[in-house]
Amino acid sequence: MRFFIYVIIFFAFFDLFAQLPVISPFAGTLGASPFLTGLAVGIYSFANTGGNMVSGILADRRGPYTVLLIGLFTTGIALFLYQFAASPSGLLLIRFIHGMAAGLIIPAAFTYAANKTGTQARGRNGAVAGAFIGLAAIIGPAFSAVTAAATNVPFVMSITGTALLIIAVAAAFLLKRLPGAAQKNTNSEGDTAARAVFSSGLVLSYTGAFFLMFSQGVLAYMLPLRAIALGFGTETGGLLLSVFGLAAIAVFALPVNRVFDMVPPVYTMTGGLAIMGGSLFVLSGAETLPFLYSSMASYGVGFAFLFPSINSLLIDSTTAASRGKAYGLFYACFSIGVVAGSGITGALELTAGSGFILSGSLLLALALSGFLFKNRVALPE
Repeated sequence: MRFFIYVIIFFAFFDLFAQLPVISPFAGTLGASPFLTGLAVGIYSFANTGGNMVSGILADRRGPYTVLLIGLFTTGIALFLYQFAASPSGLLLIRFIHGMAAGLIIPAAFTYAANKTGTQARGRNGAVAGAFIGLAAIIGPAFSAVTAAATNVPFVMSITGTALLIIAVAAAFLLKRLPGAAQKNTNSEGDTAARAVFSSGLVLSYTGAFFLMFSQGVLAYMLPLRAIALGFGTETGGLLLSVFGLAAIAVFALPVNRVFDMVPPVYTMTGGLAIMGGSLFVLSGAETLPFLYSSMASYGVGFAFLFPSINSLLIDSTTAASRGKAYGLFYACFSIGVVAGSGITGALELTAGSGFILSGSLLLALALSGFLFKNRVALPE
């Protein structure tokens, strides 16, 4: 059953990554201005953040099973709406619906997995989930780009929608309903729940999630530009991102993933942040392909240490009654982080090298903060 949850996570992130190469060109074919094209990309993340928050709250109240099914069915249906996009305004509406519906899936899926297994092997389970996310990051963009070139974007979205609807039907039969928390709380219980999603361990987890995706946003925006500026082909940026994904998957899948259950997550988190930050500094000055590829492989190793660690911090810092809301905030930080990374570097008009240095500095600063305040990470009673 745990493997099926990983399949759900894979297709949820496949849906996300498959959009990246095709939404901007599709908006252009509908006559969207550069501003509306950017809005069509960004409004998905905005709506997705709202969906994450709603998912977390409902997962605690109603149980993650129900929220997960609703998210899978509504996202599958929303993906078919792209066939009716005839204008930029229509596309914006569809993107908002799609983002809100898709935002329900991931927090509910991770909450379901965590509540089903508890803290047993939570680090290793997070690593395996990370491997499926890495696979989605590699396969999704390539699939959509190739398929859209041969057909069209609505057809690509329909394929993903069909897959999600099939998974939704399978989930209704394969997954078991898990209880949610009580719907009515006293004021004292409400205060306790509020503290439960803003403990020191969770704040560190949220911050790690935000800056992880901040660096991803910088890479997605700057790495292709960096490769072109150095005189390499446009495909080099995609290959570099693939190397990052493959390196992360190798760490996730190899027996080394046992370290995530043996070492406190604060230590593996700070190590991952330090490796990622250092890799970005190397990448800012790299001018040859061997240095570019090696720095991205190193970044992938750091990512592989960071993601399971912040997931473990979240599980260790919550109980089943508050875990859904915590995952909702966690993945809201994911959505906001990737937009902030590309948006801030673009607004500041930074060069690729400067963008990597900024992101690397933030990651190293967070690593130092996590190490200095590691003893203040409190677990729920």
